[in-house]
Amino acid sequence: MQLSKGQKVELTKGREAHEISIQLRWNTQHSGVGVDAAAFLLSDQNRCERDEDFIFYGNPVSREGGVAHSAEGENGADLSISLSRIPQHYARIAVTLTIYEGEQRNHRMKDLSGMQLTLTDRRTGEELYRFEYGADLSEETAVVAGELYRHQGEWKFSAIGSGYNGGLAALCRSYGLEVEQESGNEAAAAAELLERTPEVVEQTSELVEQTSEVVNKTPEVIRQPEAEPPVNVLSSINLRKKIVELTLVKKQLTGVTARVGIVLDITGSMRSLYARGVVQEVVERILAVASKFDDNGSLDVWVYDTEFSRLPPVTEQELGSYVFTHIMNNDSIHKFGRNNEPPVMQDVIGKYTKEEPDTTPVFIIFINDGGVVKPTRKVIMDASALPIFWQFVGIGDSDFEVLKQLDTMSGRLVDNASFIHLDRIEDVSDEELYDQLLNEFPQWLKAAKAKSIL
Repeated sequence: MQLSKGQKVELTKGREAHEISIQLRWNTQHSGVGVDAAAFLLSDQNRCERDEDFIFYGNPVSREGGVAHSAEGENGADLSISLSRIPQHYARIAVTLTIYEGEQRNHRMKDLSGMQLTLTDRRTGEELYRFEYGADLSEETAVVAGELYRHQGEWKFSAIGSGYNGGLAALCRSYGLEVEQESGNEAAAAAELLERTPEVVEQTSELVEQTSEVVNKTPEVIRQPEAEPPVNVLSSINLRKKIVELTLVKKQLTGVTARVGIVLDITGSMRSLYARGVVQEVVERILAVASKFDDNGSLDVWVYDTEFSRLPPVTEQELGSYVFTHIMNNDSIHKFGRNNEPPVMQDVIGKYTKEEPDTTPVFIIFINDGGVVKPTRKVIMDASALPIFWQFVGIGDSDFEVLKQLDTMSGRLVDNASFIHLDRIEDVSDEELYDQLLNEFPQWLKAAKAKSIL
């Protein structure tokens, strides 16, 4: 089964696929480009709690033997995963590729082609899923290809394919590993981690031998010839636009024009969601809404913590690795501080009512993982006579005290805000997400027209 970027599929539910082989394949555009594969065993906080939770060529087998980095060549690498041997305190396994000393050697993801990940049932040899990715990558030096994660007692797989700069060292830091790079290259980062886990390396040879026989039986299962064109499948954004179309029909919003913007929380507690590509996927999912509402098909973007930044709008043509290019790798953006919502909300209001005055309705999706300051309520109150609807989306396990009060807040000309809570937004289907996002917008449109706001 061919997967699209952002797609999530069952691994163990309904099948006995607990022994998984992951084959990673790629082609290099020129000699000298080195590529390393790795796996990160992550807690429910999306962190490696120990250095030995980082599985790579220098530490090829996890402590309990559940994950083994069993083979690596010029154009591919294999990982063997025994899901039944993964301890309960691990919530997910991230599978990554990095370009060796990419920044130093000026090697980038654009120097690779034919990147794909295949999951195979090692017991039967059956190919379960195949994910081709990387066509939208360019200057990045690392990519999270996908993740295996627990969900309601089973294991699932998420096709991610999101890249960013910084190579191996950046990946390690994003997953909570402290690395020292005095020599200024990625090899130093790996060596520094390896030095702290000698006892693990000594235990690996026997486990690697146990997995090599299985891996060697199917060394060419998915190797893609250089001349073979990529599979012609609908992109994930096109699939999502079709789902939005169906949702608009259901909500009686067909033909409605609206300007759409997204405000992204970039406080400290959001760090792992940016690193794992979750925020990039959220932007893509919301862009599908903007593409159906907005005449120019663009999505306005803001990020905020104690400070805020208004970013260039994102379109389908510029989506790619938008979050990492315009946010994570943008030194002018203040990141990972505390919450302060009113300033960014006032900038949103200023853009649509002063800089670009128009009675076209504005639909703002406001992503937040908790800690909203109380003065936010006053901004909402004062904006109730403006053509702006605020759809707040709470992610994570905070109590969202302030946001929960929006639906019952009195004294407004119209109810101009709604709040939904999605604990793990990455696990919510597109159908459910769009259904909830667009649930109260139609009622606001009717109320705003009745009060001559629109």
